[in-house]
Amino acid sequence: MDFVRLDPSDTVVTATRALAAGHPVENTQTAGLIPSGHKIATVAMAQGDEIRKYAQIIGFAAQDIAPGAHVHTHNVAFRNTAGIYEFGTDQRPVAAASGDSFLGYRRANGSVGTRNYVAVLTSVNCSATAARMIADHFTPERLSAYPNVDGVVAYVHGTGCGMGGDGEGFEALQRVMWGYARHPNHGAVLMVGLGCEMNQIDWLLEAYGLSHGPTFQTMNIQNVAGLRRTVEMGIAKVEAMLPEANKATRSPCPAAELTVALQCGGSDAWSGITANPALGHAVDLLVAQGGTGVLAETPEIYGAEHLLTRRAASAEVGERLVGLIKWWEDYTHRNKGSMDNNPSPGNKAGGLTTILEKSLGAAAKGGTTPLTGVYKYAEPVRAKGFTFMDSPGYDPASVTGQIASGCNLVCFTTGRGSAFGSKPAPTIKLATNSDLYAKMSEDMDIDAGAILTGGVSLEAKGREIYEMFLAVASGTPSKSEAQGLGDYEFVPWQIGATM
Repeated sequence: MDFVRLDPSDTVVTATRALAAGHPVENTQTAGLIPSGHKIATVAMAQGDEIRKYAQIIGFAAQDIAPGAHVHTHNVAFRNTAGIYEFGTDQRPVAAASGDSFLGYRRANGSVGTRNYVAVLTSVNCSATAARMIADHFTPERLSAYPNVDGVVAYVHGTGCGMGGDGEGFEALQRVMWGYARHPNHGAVLMVGLGCEMNQIDWLLEAYGLSHGPTFQTMNIQNVAGLRRTVEMGIAKVEAMLPEANKATRSPCPAAELTVALQCGGSDAWSGITANPALGHAVDLLVAQGGTGVLAETPEIYGAEHLLTRRAASAEVGERLVGLIKWWEDYTHRNKGSMDNNPSPGNKAGGLTTILEKSLGAAAKGGTTPLTGVYKYAEPVRAKGFTFMDSPGYDPASVTGQIASGCNLVCFTTGRGSAFGSKPAPTIKLATNSDLYAKMSEDMDIDAGAILTGGVSLEAKGREIYEMFLAVASGTPSKSEAQGLGDYEFVPWQIGATM
């Protein structure tokens, strides 16, 4: 098949390969060269008419469009969503299932990890170098005596001072720090600060009830009296923690203990046709077992949020999602931007035209089950099932928030290609098309393009993804993990003014 129609009501189809001018497409023919993944008009559209794909509006004709024409940025206009929402009108719960398990680390507080790292967590950019020096000391050779420890990781960032001591930005950073300090994929944590920063470690301990112990320590450079002494003391503290962290061992844990971050980056036209809906099916299988999927990237559900509110388990859950959409509309407006600024040049080269089209494909990662909870950035996800966490579309910042919210696994779809990875929760990457999978075989874990070109059903590919959840959660390295990715992808979202 040279093109794909997704719904009978759509006014466009998508080319599965580059099509020359005059190529037959339904009841018309192409008016010019159509790149692979790009849209072709199948009906005449007057200026201002709706353009439909996925049986939804993805934009409006910026000029008259003839059948067979290439439909893309040159002739498609964007408008903000109408804001008419229904709550709970599309409830499709899955039948409960049980019996699936993985080998995880059961922590003393009952949480379950999929990895066992020692974290060196910074409160401010000023302690970043000290944290990296501490972590870098622990080479594979020095860690060989601790086979149950996956590594010592420094989580450094570019904020923590020059910010207000209250408000959205400060609260978000504190939630990130708390989430990483308590994350089940960490067997021990050392927090390193400077001492005079706005983001005081002691405030975090008081606010979240954290206390010192054999596997949780803190220190400030100013109190220790300098960088060199801080690094020496930090190394000593981690050396004392390692035997304790190494006591952790894997044991069978139900699939219900998995909380998977659902991400996409470098999306193309196939994202919403292959990888994202296949991942959605895997999420449905996980939810049936009592597990949790966490969708994020609020700007990348814009134009599809009405489909999610219909799945809301309650009006309150739906209203929380609508509230996030309104916040983002205001946020972009006051910064003289547009929600349609989100699609990148790579997205557009891959056939995506507007944020509406991109979002409709991105939302498919969440499967079909009820939306059980909506959370602030890095807020602990308490609900089971399919949930949503507010975040920007910038992948490192979004995943940082999801991990802080409790995700112990990440699944990332890409059509243009990505070298993303994460710690302490490993990332599984899905290629939306087989060409990408072949080109970046060292980076991609699963070829979802087989749905389009290999005759594989969406359900079968979803089952393959779900089985990989269990394997990677049990300790099998994902390809990004095997390459050592994740040391530089800790990026807390900076909200508000820098002072």
